[in-house]
Amino acid sequence: MRDLVLQHCQAVFPSWRDATVDDFDFDDPKGFSSFTMGIRAKRRLDPPAVLYRQLAGKENAILDFEAEQQVFGLLGRHGIAAHCYHVDETCRIEQFYRGRTLTAADVFDPGVQRRIADELFRLHRLEPEDLPAATFFELLVERWAPLARTVIVEHRSSFPPDEQPLCDELEELYSDETTAKVLACLPDRPPVFCHNDTYHGNVFLLDDGTVKLLDFEFSCLNHIAFDFANLFAETTLQHGIGEPPHFRLVEPSFTDADLAAFIGYYLDNRQFVTDADRAAELAALVVETRRATLLSDYMYAMAALPLALEPIQKIRFVPYAHQRFQRFLQSWEREFAGG
Repeated sequence: MRDLVLQHCQAVFPSWRDATVDDFDFDDPKGFSSFTMGIRAKRRLDPPAVLYRQLAGKENAILDFEAEQQVFGLLGRHGIAAHCYHVDETCRIEQFYRGRTLTAADVFDPGVQRRIADELFRLHRLEPEDLPAATFFELLVERWAPLARTVIVEHRSSFPPDEQPLCDELEELYSDETTAKVLACLPDRPPVFCHNDTYHGNVFLLDDGTVKLLDFEFSCLNHIAFDFANLFAETTLQHGIGEPPHFRLVEPSFTDADLAAFIGYYLDNRQFVTDADRAAELAALVVETRRATLLSDYMYAMAALPLALEPIQKIRFVPYAHQRFQRFLQSWEREFAGG
């Protein structure tokens, strides 16, 4: 893999062409549906470091290749996404940020929250051309449900015996009834351009304190409440559990007050005629965001299933999808059916 990645980079950067794999430090590949890899030169080269993002083989893309690159270019011009050195249908080579991705604990830091809110506000004001008219969750059902069905139905027998009954229960994931429940979680307000995967691992804290958003592959029209919700919803996963499947979903630690604080920073970017108008908008967005937190479990359950066949990470993706989907159903019953 390292040889292939270096070959791609050498075709783009003339100063890298006489270098070897030993002249670089390669980060371990990271990613859920495709991988990214940081590459840093050990000697003076230009550029000294890049982020390599695999694009080939992605079956779960929300946008087609041309629309996704148009979006990424627009984000780069506005300083929201990293500068792009090169892109083709196999990979994208981007500017390397120096710093670290956020932890779940960072999400509750007021200074970090304000900077994330400011970045999201800038992103939500953009209007990329040629976006699909359908919103994110409509596109997700259209493009991911057939993939999920293929895994659950056609490949059921390839999974361990203890996972096969979970596949039976997961068939409800792509049912019309579940789709109706998903759409019921979305607020009745016009959609705007959104990130759609704002969990803490997709937010980067640069060494100078600047916050940058990462991974825009799901960016399209959606409701801003989901961008707020997903930032908090992913603070509930514990890894490293001793017994299989070695992870556990726990109850959310955030409160409506946490949501209100973050949304308040976001609304500081807007002007209101009266304080009462601002208070009403804040209260409405807190309710909409709390409901939208349910959708993180649904989204990641759907996204996980294709990875059960060719996993990038060492996760048992069928149990992972099952846990997330069951929590979506349980949360939906509590929120909408009084269960």
